[in-house]
Amino acid sequence: MEGCIYYVAMILVQLAYGGSSVLVKLSLEEGLKPVVFVVYRHVMAMFLLGPFAYVLERKQRPALSLSVAAKVFVLALFGTTIHLNVYYAGLTYTSPTVACALSNVVPSLTFLMAVLFRMEKLKIKSVRGQAKVVGTLLCIGGSLIFTFWKGGYLFRGLVERPLIHAYNTELKHGKENWIKGSALILTSHIVWSSWLILQAVVSKVYPAPLSLTTMICFFASLQSSFVAFFFARDQASWRLESNLQLLTIVYSGVVSSALVYYLQTWCISHKGPVFTAMFSPLQVIIVAMFSAVAFAERLPFGSLIGALLIIVGLYCFLWGKKKDDLVAELTENEKGVLDDKVLAISMNDIKVTNPVTTERK
Repeated sequence: MEGCIYYVAMILVQLAYGGSSVLVKLSLEEGLKPVVFVVYRHVMAMFLLGPFAYVLERKQRPALSLSVAAKVFVLALFGTTIHLNVYYAGLTYTSPTVACALSNVVPSLTFLMAVLFRMEKLKIKSVRGQAKVVGTLLCIGGSLIFTFWKGGYLFRGLVERPLIHAYNTELKHGKENWIKGSALILTSHIVWSSWLILQAVVSKVYPAPLSLTTMICFFASLQSSFVAFFFARDQASWRLESNLQLLTIVYSGVVSSALVYYLQTWCISHKGPVFTAMFSPLQVIIVAMFSAVAFAERLPFGSLIGALLIIVGLYCFLWGKKKDDLVAELTENEKGVLDDKVLAISMNDIKVTNPVTTERK
């Protein structure tokens, strides 16, 4: 039952990210500046998490050294400032469905980095190792099919009329803009994969998830404010023109930055960066289903095939990962039993040799 908590947490993370992608896209269409939005959401998250981190982790929070502060600064630079600003810039040229589909490069990149840095063990000759590789490849292949196979609509649409009239993807996002947006989003996901690896390293030297998340939001606010100084100098860019923009900032600050960052930090510290990254493919399915209902987007046959491959690939990888954890646990138990036996034998030897020594004296 305890192991299921990590799975539930990561599914909630992807649900939160899916909702954020749709809300942010709608707000960007209404004129919300991406750099301003990044500042607002992290300032809100910092003030929300700060009191909880101070009260709940005052006994377990280690001293903050200059080395740890520098690592957290780089962590904020990669995971928030660069990743989010580049991602939102690319989102202005594409639809949320395409943006989320491209996020499926994250598992493979994170898995490759983790193997190279020896943070993830891969025994390719074992069945569990092959399952992890096959699962990663299926997720990548499924996301590519989901994104690029546009012919042959299986359904006319889940709804006849859109519930939300927001934007027309086919008219506004031309081929040139689609390529530009895709390139920006792919760049942001490469940076995000690096963040997941670095997060695992920092979590070991600073095992206080709430305090670490608060510091990430603090540094992200400073860094994003510096970026906004160059790209959003006019006061009009900082005004919120609609309730939707306010809702997006509140949702992103409370859910996407505060809650999600904490859950990710917590899961990475217990299960590793690759486990966290492998749930990214669920986001594209969540957003696609929502877009099909809310925006009346038609789902082609390729989307169904791609979604099935993503689910199968995710299951294969998680199965292999679970087997790895079981093998590691059994190895530790056997080592503990062996150590106990060696200790028992040593104690028996002492009991046997002591009488002899006494008699000789």
